Amino acid sequence: MADKPKTPLAADRVRAYLTLVPYLLERGQVSLEEAAREFDVSTAEMRGMVEKLTVIGLPGDSGYWQQPHELFDINWDLLDEEDVIEITNDVGLRRVPRFTAREAAALLAGLQLVASVPAVSDSGLVAGLLAKLARAAANAPADVVIAPSAVDEVRDAVADALRDGVAVSFRYQAPDAAPTTRTVDPVQVLITNGQWYLQGWCHLRKAMRTFHLDRVSEPVLTDIPITHADAPVPEGFGGEGDDPEVTVRLPHRLVPLLGDYVRADNAREDGDDVVVRIRLSDSRAIKRVAARFGGQLQVVDPDIARTATREWAAAGLALYANP
Repeated sequence: MADKPKTPLAADRVRAYLTLVPYLLERGQVSLEEAAREFDVSTAEMRGMVEKLTVIGLPGDSGYWQQPHELFDINWDLLDEEDVIEITNDVGLRRVPRFTAREAAALLAGLQLVASVPAVSDSGLVAGLLAKLARAAANAPADVVIAPSAVDEVRDAVADALRDGVAVSFRYQAPDAAPTTRTVDPVQVLITNGQWYLQGWCHLRKAMRTFHLDRVSEPVLTDIPITHADAPVPEGFGGEGDDPEVTVRLPHRLVPLLGDYVRADNAREDGDDVVVRIRLSDSRAIKRVAARFGGQLQVVDPDIARTATREWAAAGLALYANP
């Protein structure tokens, strides 16, 4: 005699319904036999579950379902005549929020930035979210080009070093100083205020250090095992040496957009404009600040900051002109 199927507990039935509805919506039409096999129940139990869907829906004004469109419904003829399940009313489950093309593009760009973090890039989560966001846009997302930056190679090397448990060697160019070769036990790569940093144990300085990735080049994996991964990391992000100062000019009405960069001791009015002195760990990083202002912010000095901003803007424009 065949074993009698076990009656599922109430909690199991709830979980089954929470899974059944999206399963049926995804499949469109599916046979009773196939659905029963998928949920490991008999065809009679599956039929009962589907029929009970028609008394489930959205609560009305008094806590009861008032209108037919507030209940799930199925194609009864298809079920009775062909043993095929099809949901004909899904009580709004398909009416999900839709992003505008610009909103989707902004979120896609942000996720691609997050995917650059070594701890995230290999998880597969970002790839799935990127696909979902693309589908959730009301229209095709606006064209956005995420240009590879000079720090991409460094991030990739650090990710490989963390995976293999070895130190990474690179050329480091601090402001107003001769370049040095550093060997570092990497701990983490992180982004703050739009700037990428590597924190790790520097074999040259015999201590934990924070390295601005815009100053790092020629990364190479070594065969030296990481031995200082548990050392406390620095709290600041200034790296070694004093932070350079960058002077910018912008219209008075746009000053609030600079946020915490503006203080009483680093800004002065000049006609309709305001001149602000900003300290950055790398003066070339001002290009990312300037990008927020659509050409309304002028980088005054130093020359290295002006050149970096001009070249960065020209390179971005070229990507759209020559995709």
